[in-house]
Amino acid sequence: MDSTSFDPGRLLANGTAGQLSSTHVAPQPAQPGDTVDPAYRAKATEAAVKFESFFIGHLLHQMRDGARALAAEDSPGKSRINDDMLDMADNLVADQMAGKRAFGVADAILKQLLPQQQAAPAVNVAGSQKITPPLNPQQ
Repeated sequence: MDSTSFDPGRLLANGTAGQLSSTHVAPQPAQPGDTVDPAYRAKATEAAVKFESFFIGHLLHQMRDGARALAAEDSPGKSRINDDMLDMADNLVADQMAGKRAFGVADAILKQLLPQQQAAPAVNVAGSQKITPPLNPQQ
């Protein structure tokens, strides 16, 4: 078998299918005076990111179904030939987006799961609008 042919067994052997890709989910850093167990923080963060991945994946699947429903009868978009590969691609894209916390769903869940420590002070911009720094330091 040459290296360019597709072998689905390689996906499972490499750990690509069925898990949160290779994106490392780093737990929220502990703040001074934080009383949350680090193991709980790590599990809560991983669960929140996995839920965000599920949410994004579901949105992508629904968008693809909607595009298929609107496609003309003779359109290539109407074909269901590559659905399994498109579903896998949607899931991998969702995993990558969730790992970067693109939609903020994981941050909203963590805000509810983890006790509120002393909140970061709001920054006063232009005298009247207050903006709080995001939970995700990459934003």
